[in-house]
Amino acid sequence: MVIITPIGVYVEPAWIVILDILILLTAALVLGTAAGQIRQSAILGYLLAGMIVGPNCLGWVGSTEKVEVFAELGVALLLFTIGLEFSIHRLRRLGSVALIGGLLQVIFTLLAAMSVAIVFGLGLRSSIVLGAIVALSSTACVLRLLVDRAALDSVYGRYALGILLFQDTAVIPLVLVTAVLSGSEHSGAENIGENIFLTVTIGVTLIAIFFLMFNFVIPKLFNLRNWVKNRDLPILLAIVVALGAVMAAHKIGISPAMAAFVAGVLLGGSPFAIQMRADVSSVRTLLVTIFFASIGLLGDPRWIVGHWGHVTGAVLAIMMGKAIIILGILRLLGLTQGLAMATGLCLAQVGEFSFVLASMARDRIISEHVFNLIISVMIVTLFLTPFLVTVAPHAAHWLEVGRMRRRVRRRRDIPGNSSPVEAVAVTASGDELDEAGDQKGKIYIMGFGPAGQRVAHALLDQHLKQIVVIDLNQRNIALAKGLGVEVQLGDATQREVLEHTQIHGADVIVVTVPDPNASRLIIHHCRFLAPMARIIVRARYHVMRWELQLAGATEVVDEEDQVGLRLAAEARKHLR
Repeated sequence: MVIITPIGVYVEPAWIVILDILILLTAALVLGTAAGQIRQSAILGYLLAGMIVGPNCLGWVGSTEKVEVFAELGVALLLFTIGLEFSIHRLRRLGSVALIGGLLQVIFTLLAAMSVAIVFGLGLRSSIVLGAIVALSSTACVLRLLVDRAALDSVYGRYALGILLFQDTAVIPLVLVTAVLSGSEHSGAENIGENIFLTVTIGVTLIAIFFLMFNFVIPKLFNLRNWVKNRDLPILLAIVVALGAVMAAHKIGISPAMAAFVAGVLLGGSPFAIQMRADVSSVRTLLVTIFFASIGLLGDPRWIVGHWGHVTGAVLAIMMGKAIIILGILRLLGLTQGLAMATGLCLAQVGEFSFVLASMARDRIISEHVFNLIISVMIVTLFLTPFLVTVAPHAAHWLEVGRMRRRVRRRRDIPGNSSPVEAVAVTASGDELDEAGDQKGKIYIMGFGPAGQRVAHALLDQHLKQIVVIDLNQRNIALAKGLGVEVQLGDATQREVLEHTQIHGADVIVVTVPDPNASRLIIHHCRFLAPMARIIVRARYHVMRWELQLAGATEVVDEEDQVGLRLAAEARKHLR
């Protein structure tokens, strides 16, 4: 038996899903390329491709349910590969701020959206579900964009990751609450506590099994001789682990993407982690592209155009509201205004999992109009997310520089002050000013990772003892103390920390941190506090060089240039 597809092609039923995926990927290829030509994220093209060929527009793709299975695998594989890079040690660095921030973000966003919904006439149950829908952001979209921009390891990128991971965990109780309020199979309110307890217990058991397997079984496999020689076996292990985690999570009712991330983190300590990540990247790219295109399938362009006023108002209210809530929470937890704003902008969209919650409540406690509005807002906010993630670090930079200028201006207004250096020293006593003058000639090292340690050793070999190290990592500070140099535990992107170290007496400042956004902020602080200092900065990639020079760096050491020179030198040696 053959079936005539919407585009007039005769295919067997078993091949319909393959044809749908082919159509979806072809449209994504064309529109993704077009988006790249106008210097926009390819994700915009993927979303638009799904919307155009989907059932609400051209109708070329019909088996959306089967396509969604591949899409879910794509998200899980994306989280798995990110987990491979985020070992348990790096995950701990997210700290309690991300955990507490994620909890408060979900609670306050849910309450705010619920309150607005009640004001507009929705019932209590509908308002609670709507609040849960709005509280979630898009893990797949944000992490993909942060990875593409090499910003996942930035300060705001790490906080965004922490909050997103908490949201993925919060999906479990939110689904159960939505099921109870919607009157579905879990309709008994008395069962909600039992369901949550059962799901959490099974989830903890699954993580414990993962932990035991990754610490006692898999390390023995890596020690086998044929595993060292055969590159295929570790890759097969990665695929089996990722798919196994997804299947186990799906069966017990927890987030498959979260389970895949946990599996990736536990596997991230293996010697093959980086290679696994590289080798599964092609499959991940394929499935993640299907994911974004499948999200586009949900959109109805005609409905969005016909209700553009409602959609625009809801999009602006939700994105501004979420950004402000996250900004306020992270400011209360001690982050600078710029970093808090950057994190808020990254997480301002409505996430793809909101579709699941909306589908559960559809025709039960939310009307068809509200459902279409939710889907339309989700699609539009995902369209806007690439722009917001791009703007986020620039907005953070603008806020921090503006705050710094206002402080300097206020201090200049104090009688007797005429420069940033004098403004910093205005409250100091005469003895402190003399002490600051004696510090002229000091070398400050921002960040004491491997690069900072090499700098310190080289300077100490030249008998230069006037070195000050600033780092937020206690282990790095202990290493610096062991070298006998002056240390300061703190975040060098915060001006107060730099003021405390009396950096206005610096002769040379060496910035070794890998995050270009943090480097730019440090440069601007140092330029105001130590305008005569020479600032030498590390740039991981060539494209970052001009930004750091524009920020005020005296010299930028381009890692790609240095690696090229070293490789050329080694090549010349072997040609002799």
